[in-house]
Amino acid sequence: MPQGKKGVEVMEKRILETERLYLREMRPADFAALCKILQDEKAMYAYEGALDDEEVQKWLDRQLSRYQKWGFGLWAVILKETQEMIGQCGLTMQPWKEEEVLEIGYLFQRDFWHQGYAIEAAKACKDYAFEILDVKEVYSIIRDTNTASKRVAIRNGMSKIDTWVKHYRGVDMPHERYGVVRK
Repeated sequence: MPQGKKGVEVMEKRILETERLYLREMRPADFAALCKILQDEKAMYAYEGALDDEEVQKWLDRQLSRYQKWGFGLWAVILKETQEMIGQCGLTMQPWKEEEVLEIGYLFQRDFWHQGYAIEAAKACKDYAFEILDVKEVYSIIRDTNTASKRVAIRNGMSKIDTWVKHYRGVDMPHERYGVVRK
């Protein structure tokens, strides 16, 4: 268990656990680990580049408020072997055309790409959405140029449903929505 000031144990709210990972709510102390992802130009290519410190803080604050509002958000993905935060994966409500949809989102440090962590975490989030939140469908919204994320969605049992152009950081970005319905 992580140690806080003066050796007091810090309680973690673990949400999910897989063979190699566990997912927990992010906390303010995760800022530096989050910067390793959100300030990496290559990791953030689908977002038109890296975020600055202020944008990373807003991203983190948005997750903390999502936990309060919905009881879920993007969670810290912790590698059990090292206890390192290697990414983020979770559920968020996202605008899609004229509605809001429940999305599985994922973003990892480049050092941990192509090792199956994204699909491992995304599948756990899909199961959580169906079994705990009792929703009938869940989606992943992916920029059309993000081939790796599309592969994760397909491996997570999703199929392409439709497309839409989102406007973000001053750029029109075509996105594809992948979805799966609970059986």
